[in-house]
Amino acid sequence: MFDIQENLKTLPDSPGVYMHKDKLGNIIYVGKAVSLKNRVRQYFQSKKNMHPKVRSMVDNIAEFEYITTGSEMEALILECNLIKKHRPKYNVLLRDDKTYPYIKITDEEYPRVVKTRIVKKDGGRYFGPYSDAGAVNKIVDLLNSTFALKRCSASSFPEDFRPCLNYHINQCRGICSGGVDRESYLEAVEGAGEFLNGRNGKLIERLKRLMNDASERMEYEEAASYRDYIEAAKALSATQRVVMQHSKDADIVIPARGSEETHVVVFFVREGKLVGRETYEIDVPQMEESKELVSSFINQHYSRLTNFPGEILLVQMPDDKELLEKYLGELAGHSVKLLCPRRGEKKALVDMASKDVIEMVKTIDDRAANARERRRSLGSEIFDILKEMGKVSGDYSGGEYRVEAYDISNTNGVDTVGAMVVFDGLSPDKKGYRKFKVRTVAGQDDYAAMKEVLSRRFKRVFEGDAAFEVLPDIIFMDGGKGHVSTALEVVDETGFDIPVVGMVKDDRHRTRALVYRISNGGEYREMPLKGKTMLFRYIGRIQEEVHRFAIEYHRSLRSRNAERSVLDEISGIGPARRRALLERFKSIDSIKTAELSELEKTPGMNSSAAQSVWEYFHRS
Repeated sequence: MFDIQENLKTLPDSPGVYMHKDKLGNIIYVGKAVSLKNRVRQYFQSKKNMHPKVRSMVDNIAEFEYITTGSEMEALILECNLIKKHRPKYNVLLRDDKTYPYIKITDEEYPRVVKTRIVKKDGGRYFGPYSDAGAVNKIVDLLNSTFALKRCSASSFPEDFRPCLNYHINQCRGICSGGVDRESYLEAVEGAGEFLNGRNGKLIERLKRLMNDASERMEYEEAASYRDYIEAAKALSATQRVVMQHSKDADIVIPARGSEETHVVVFFVREGKLVGRETYEIDVPQMEESKELVSSFINQHYSRLTNFPGEILLVQMPDDKELLEKYLGELAGHSVKLLCPRRGEKKALVDMASKDVIEMVKTIDDRAANARERRRSLGSEIFDILKEMGKVSGDYSGGEYRVEAYDISNTNGVDTVGAMVVFDGLSPDKKGYRKFKVRTVAGQDDYAAMKEVLSRRFKRVFEGDAAFEVLPDIIFMDGGKGHVSTALEVVDETGFDIPVVGMVKDDRHRTRALVYRISNGGEYREMPLKGKTMLFRYIGRIQEEVHRFAIEYHRSLRSRNAERSVLDEISGIGPARRRALLERFKSIDSIKTAELSELEKTPGMNSSAAQSVWEYFHRS
């Protein structure tokens, strides 16, 4: 048994990170310290003057661990990484820190503007993260259309390559045609970068010129499209209400607390103008102080960015100001200052942002209440299904259900795959999605394929695979009674008591009913979804998502197999040459139409191999 008092005596007087654990061994808090000896001991002294949050946490500490570091800076970085990894209950947590999208200008000969959710040190320029993925899509489309930028990922093209539709409708300059001046293209890319930095004046002026030119040519539809882009660009900068005369770049970070939910709002000031804001939802332990909340947010949020301004304006200064400034400066490669302005134009900016946040707080609780009501309504309807099945009794007392849904996809029994999607309450849990390549079933037999998929899924549970250890509260099958019966055979063999429900479609492929087996007697019943609006939409969404996931995997597998089967039949073409050919020509069709001389120029190919490929596709 872990003796806390004895282990306190052995703590070193050095910087490091400590981890408190509960009785189950779960990490419930991660903290940093200049002196582990002094900091950790403070938790186990008198609770008289202890903050309620700390007192609650200490009551749950069963043991602790620590990791020593060479400096307080190393401890800060390690603390940040451990919080992201373990997401402890009593730490401030930035939710879904990997899911916010960015806009990226790629580091290529002809750079592209793309949406991404992964930040890499690859020479590209990243802007964001943004909480509104829909807005990101619109911005990317606007910039690509306005500047006629390259959209495809191909880096080289055969001589006879034909440009795509975007070129023909003047939405791409046609890099593939070989007639594009790189200097003018890079100038256009720089214009897109200026816009993403909040400097949209050049873009709007350019759009106005194009609009006027189109109008003079009496191309009124084209002129109208430019007018719409101008309005969109102006809308994106609608928050430019306060200006700093010194034209500096800064972020303003302000917490927004409702009675039940907490967000942190980041306002972006570029060239002295307030150009926008993003809102990030935060998991906050009860009664967390604002200073600690902001400190934790800055640590986690800015550690994911590759570019941020030299000033971060705050309402309340964190206790670890100097350490955060040093850490952020190392991340950014330039000096970063945390400021709480008391007068002047910066104070005016912060005051204006604070007023916005106050208004936002008024809606946070309303949104939370609406979301809570939706979750309860859905949970109640699922509870009623389980009650009719004989799986539960009494009245619904709240809570959400974890759902797994399955579907099979193939083409005439070939390249059969299975898909599993997961929903926690109303929301998809995409980290829980799984794909299965069916191995034992030949031909068109969805029941057998589904049996294999489910058997493998539960086998992984018994093997101790952490990726499959969380079991669902209910399973939905894309199909009727036959699919439910097949799934129950597998579930019953495992010994798990997991309800299985079939999602039945009508003749127009729309979900019309649910089918399930009653526990006592084995009778099957069908429940129409007509009149059950919430459940109808939820089931429809699950069915569409599992179908999409299955068919996308099937198509990707079919495409890979088709390409491999053709090239692998050619004498002298192994994996390395196959990859080189596909990388150069991008598709089998392009390889078929390539000249012998072009095939010979492919890296790794010699004249004999090129001749074999050419003859294979040109034999009579």
